[in-house]
Amino acid sequence: MAIHSGRGFAAINYPIGMNLGGDPSQALVHSNPDGKFMVTLSSIDLGQGMKSVTRQIAAETLGIPVEDVFVDTADSDTGPHCMGSFASRGTHRVGNAVIAAATEARGVMMEAAAEELEVNPDDLETDGLGNIHVKGAPSRSITSAQACGAAQFKQGKSVSGRGIFLIPTSDVDPETGEMTPVSCFAHAALVLDIDVDDETGEVLVKDMKSAYEVGRALNPKLVEQQLVGGAWMGMSHALYETTEPNYPSREHGAVDFNEYLMPGPGDIVPHHISVLERPAPDAPFGGKGPGEMCANPVLPAMANAVYNAVGVRVDELPITPEKILRGLQANGGARPQGQNR
Repeated sequence: MAIHSGRGFAAINYPIGMNLGGDPSQALVHSNPDGKFMVTLSSIDLGQGMKSVTRQIAAETLGIPVEDVFVDTADSDTGPHCMGSFASRGTHRVGNAVIAAATEARGVMMEAAAEELEVNPDDLETDGLGNIHVKGAPSRSITSAQACGAAQFKQGKSVSGRGIFLIPTSDVDPETGEMTPVSCFAHAALVLDIDVDDETGEVLVKDMKSAYEVGRALNPKLVEQQLVGGAWMGMSHALYETTEPNYPSREHGAVDFNEYLMPGPGDIVPHHISVLERPAPDAPFGGKGPGEMCANPVLPAMANAVYNAVGVRVDELPITPEKILRGLQANGGARPQGQNR
């Protein structure tokens, strides 16, 4: 009867989106009469920050303050087509569509401003604060709200834009059929420290260290929160969530999704995260988005940590105390594999 410490490591590369029919996403951007802009999507925010990121992307592209942009993700009846919020595709696919739509809308806004200022649109620049200046003559300016108002009430223009992003079709090797289903990958590595009780089979998570390559963190705080929350979701998959009993008698385990085990906030352990930025050339401002990559490395790292601690190789999730005890019984006891710390 002893407590055994173990360390597990896992590294993954994760494909961003897919390539089914180009994996399209579309976006619409238009100005209201007061100069505020609306981004219309069918891409749903599941809590991953879709609205925040697309709002930032639109504002950066338009050259206006982020508080002047609003995002509507009502449903597929009111928004343009999107494949969906899955496959970690939101930032990459939808972000690129928003850039295309905002670029078109910005073009109309700049044309309207140029007409008001009696200059060429190419002679204008935005300052990100809601102003449009003549290059080299900042005193000659107009606000983006004034430009949009002039377009709609004087010039008869719609300050709007449409955007779609498609993944180019992959070349296919005529002999092997090999192809590239995605355009970019994100990467992650994680080290997990645990204790395993060889009397009860229980696992206590002690510490997590991880590195995630996300292209570019467009919203660093959102990325950090998603990485922490996603990793702990992976921990829940690895150790807890099941409707199967933990022991041979069913009354000792959950029998439906109202009773199964899940870790709570009090179970979260120290998590040391390094965010690595390597901007992707085909991504919006270089950002790929973490998505499911947050959770994926935790599962193999946990299996490796349990094996390192007691020599039991569990190959079916979740890694419950029952499975560890059965493995210990089959092995004739714990067989620590040793650690290199």
